[in-house]
Amino acid sequence: MNLQAYMLGVGQQAREAAQVLARTSTGDKNKALEGIAQQLEQHDEPLLAANANDLESGTAKGLENALLDRLALNDARIKNMIDGLRQMIALPDPIGGITDLNYRPSGIQVGRMRVPLGVVGIIYESRPNVTADAAGLCLKSGNATILRGGSEAIHSNQAIAKCIQAGLTAAGLPSTAVQVIETTDRAAVGELIRLSEYVDVIIPRGGKGLIERITKEARIPVIKHLDGICHTYIDEQADFDKAIAIAYNAKTQRYGTCNTMETLLVAESCAAQILPPLAAKYEAEQVELRGCPATQALLPNIKLATDEDWDTEYLAPILSIRIVKDLDEAIEHIRLHSSQHTDAIITENWSRARRFLTEVDSSSVMVNTSTRFADGFEYGLGAEIGIRTDKFHARGPVGLEGLTSQKFIVLGDGQIRQ
Repeated sequence: MNLQAYMLGVGQQAREAAQVLARTSTGDKNKALEGIAQQLEQHDEPLLAANANDLESGTAKGLENALLDRLALNDARIKNMIDGLRQMIALPDPIGGITDLNYRPSGIQVGRMRVPLGVVGIIYESRPNVTADAAGLCLKSGNATILRGGSEAIHSNQAIAKCIQAGLTAAGLPSTAVQVIETTDRAAVGELIRLSEYVDVIIPRGGKGLIERITKEARIPVIKHLDGICHTYIDEQADFDKAIAIAYNAKTQRYGTCNTMETLLVAESCAAQILPPLAAKYEAEQVELRGCPATQALLPNIKLATDEDWDTEYLAPILSIRIVKDLDEAIEHIRLHSSQHTDAIITENWSRARRFLTEVDSSSVMVNTSTRFADGFEYGLGAEIGIRTDKFHARGPVGLEGLTSQKFIVLGDGQIRQ
């Protein structure tokens, strides 16, 4: 295979498909989404078989358990993909919406129209569900997409791609509206991020190394987040039963995700009441705890946390714990160590909650709930294309609106500028 020629062809086909999608009706886009959902339902057994192939290969290569967990498909995860697509059908189509239309003194009307970005390139590792989620979001928002999954998920991704293309074709849309790169050659990534003539934005989803590389080398704008170092702060005025349940869920509901809590902060005045019962629950799940000296004094069997721990995204059953004096110290710790992904406070004091919401500068800030809710599906976006921790264009889970832009429109009736 001539990789450069192959990737150039993919880019050209995506640009042509984007022109079709930009004028495709909401009904036809929804028809395609339903067609893809039905294909996934009808082909669940081939999907699971392809995924088993990938898991077997990954295990033989010595992939870590967290990576294998992200790679794995099961009936529930396939259902989540299908539910996500159908939730997208129910969402309003953002394309073509006109806002802020106002008359100017000259008599012209000036407003803004929401439009697709064009062609979205997505580079991701491990999680095959991204293939369906990304395809659906890009399709509903009128964008063509080029998907480059990790080599560890090649069979799963190609099996999902067949369902996607069958759904597109049945709806009368070009199958090239969603293209899943067929080669595992790592050089394909380098080619994709240089296709500035055909690709409008790149979205990397994966480990820090991948995202740093894409950010450094891409010649195309990038939507990304580097780390998911998420915090939960248990305030002295928290409901303790609520706090324990939330902190337990935020860490153990799933380990290998970017919205999993990695650091627990506890007010010193309630630490003796909170930490022993919470530590017992973590111990039952075999979560390794690492704490500051004050935490060790309460939990003598845990490891001492190092400076590096406060800046580490474990993606594993490991949790760092720090006892802080008060809300001020908790906010300062988050300011120094958060990746600006998701941070939460557990408190019954609304004034303190409001301070936390105002002063913590993360893409999602939560009160009295688990950081695991920082997710496009849970936010009602249908699914997410990724989570952006930068501040421009889109921030937090990127759904349909995050995959669009706006252009000015001007309506006149013969006016000329004097």
